[in-house]
Amino acid sequence: MDYAQTVQWLFAQLPMFQRIGAAAFKKDLTNTLKLTALMGEPQRHFKSVHIAGTNGKGTTAHTLAAIFTTAGYKTGLYISPHYKDFRERIKIDGQYISEAEVIDFVAKYQEDFIAIEPSFFEMTVAMAFDHFARHQVDIAIIETGMGGRFDSTNVIIPELSIITNIGYDHTQFLGDTLPLIAFEKAGIIKPGVPAVIGETHLETQAVFTEAAVERQCPITFADHSYQVVRIDSEIGSMTVDVLKDGKTYIQKLVTDLYGNYQLKNLATVFGAVEQLQLQGYKIDEVILRKGLANVQQISSFMGRCQVLRRKPLVLVDSGHNEAGFKEIFSQIKELNFPKVHVVIGTVNDKDLTKMLPLLPKDATYYFCRPDLPRGRSAEELRGAAVAYDLNGDSYPSVQAAYKAALAAANQDEMVFVGGSVFVVAEVI
Repeated sequence: MDYAQTVQWLFAQLPMFQRIGAAAFKKDLTNTLKLTALMGEPQRHFKSVHIAGTNGKGTTAHTLAAIFTTAGYKTGLYISPHYKDFRERIKIDGQYISEAEVIDFVAKYQEDFIAIEPSFFEMTVAMAFDHFARHQVDIAIIETGMGGRFDSTNVIIPELSIITNIGYDHTQFLGDTLPLIAFEKAGIIKPGVPAVIGETHLETQAVFTEAAVERQCPITFADHSYQVVRIDSEIGSMTVDVLKDGKTYIQKLVTDLYGNYQLKNLATVFGAVEQLQLQGYKIDEVILRKGLANVQQISSFMGRCQVLRRKPLVLVDSGHNEAGFKEIFSQIKELNFPKVHVVIGTVNDKDLTKMLPLLPKDATYYFCRPDLPRGRSAEELRGAAVAYDLNGDSYPSVQAAYKAALAAANQDEMVFVGGSVFVVAEVI
């Protein structure tokens, strides 16, 4: 098989949560353990940082990867899902795993996959671990998929565990209260391994503290020590001051991360960097400034508050739950464009009653369905939106909706594309 055929085989043969939903979700690490045993336990041959959370884990992962690469460490990065190319999930120093390596890996283990019947995610995690071990990375930044406790990545013993925040998402799998969701995410906290929690929440703080006490590991809450304050911004970048324990830590730091929600993610990153510095990793202010100024270029980061064009402004963001919508549409309101055109689609397991009330009523909407089995129909989404006074037309595809929005927008107006990773993937 060539590369395209190999990837198609993976998608077709193995259940993939992103495409089909609940049927692919497993609360069990058995298959991952079988695969890693088959491959000689590759996860034991590299150091790692493990990241869970409802929102912000992708940004945190890419940012840490950019910092480590800048510091001269050979840095692996495993993330999910991907936008355009399967290989986005597995990178070393921002470079995708090669097509040849994907082909060779599947060819080598195809019969074992058929026998073990792992999920798409389990197989991809095994591929990433094998890749990082073979290439002898100095450290790998590993992002969980959905939860934590039973996530396929949770067979590693990292140098540091990070939980960015807790919000409502995937409640049918992780629980319908914040403490229950926090309990699942806290499953990545390991005995004796330091843990950093990005955002403190009264409902979840005790869950993390109890997990740390039980597992006898140090725990810190990044927002107790670090505050990142935006002092200037233009669309596509920000200048910030970083405070530590109320005192100036770094002044006028420029980053290509954009969006007010990135201030919280940056506080998490600084909390994590402090713990890693204590372990002997050589990361100084010069490295932080260089890494944070070039996160997108160094780590091949995309899809979060990303600017695709300027006139009209086209902004895409893959936030896809209540907390994500709250942050991005707050940002859009602050930009104060005379008119906003919103191209929006979702998958069918998202709670629209929590998301739709957050959308601006004075925008024009272009409802569409992302091209995957889990995609919610454009007509269903439009019907639900009408109840919240959100008006617009439905379109047969993301591209049709996007082209209509571009045609309607004046040069001084804004087109926003979002609602799902898969909607964003079809326009970037």
